[in-house]
Amino acid sequence: MASTTPTTRDQAVTRQRWLTATTIGWNVVEGVVAIAAGIAAGSVSLIGFGLDSSIEVSAAVILAWRLAQERRTGCKQGVDERAQRLIAVSFAVLAVYVGVESVRDLVTVHRPAESPVGIVIAALSLVVMPVLARAKRRLAPVIGSRAVEAEATQTVLCALMSGGLLLGLGANAALGWWWADPTAGLFIASLAVYEAVNVWRAESLEDTCCG
Repeated sequence: MASTTPTTRDQAVTRQRWLTATTIGWNVVEGVVAIAAGIAAGSVSLIGFGLDSSIEVSAAVILAWRLAQERRTGCKQGVDERAQRLIAVSFAVLAVYVGVESVRDLVTVHRPAESPVGIVIAALSLVVMPVLARAKRRLAPVIGSRAVEAEATQTVLCALMSGGLLLGLGANAALGWWWADPTAGLFIASLAVYEAVNVWRAESLEDTCCG
């Protein structure tokens, strides 16, 4: 099957705008459902997952702003760099929140309550997020934007968060393994720290829209 990746920069920017809108829409729904289910079940991990969705929305909004700037004024390497830094900050916020919540759950031996709705939303996110991330990564070289690449990586982290939540809720419900969710959270937090530093220090890509 032939690749459907756009071959021109304008096509790639249009496709990325659609993917960004899809990411925002999915995470808004995901966040509302997860927080509501978390409150109903008394699950800190599920509420945290819902709040993580708000960070994903913020990263997608940052990228949408960057693409809108390019549409209005053309080549925007400086805007791309600012978007890159803002996404790095969102990684750091994600790392702090998930890390603190995971440590607290381990120390207090917090056991997430069973939540069928939470398990379903985590499983759906585990399917949807990797698909979006792969599509975004294919577009990044065509657009020449590190901001697009960084936002795709954050989408991968959302998928990892979904996997950790699914493992934690499922293992706790089926086996009583209360520690599975906060342990996975610490792993995800460490990845977020690495990505925050990596994205912040990255050199700008060649400005392909002016090259």
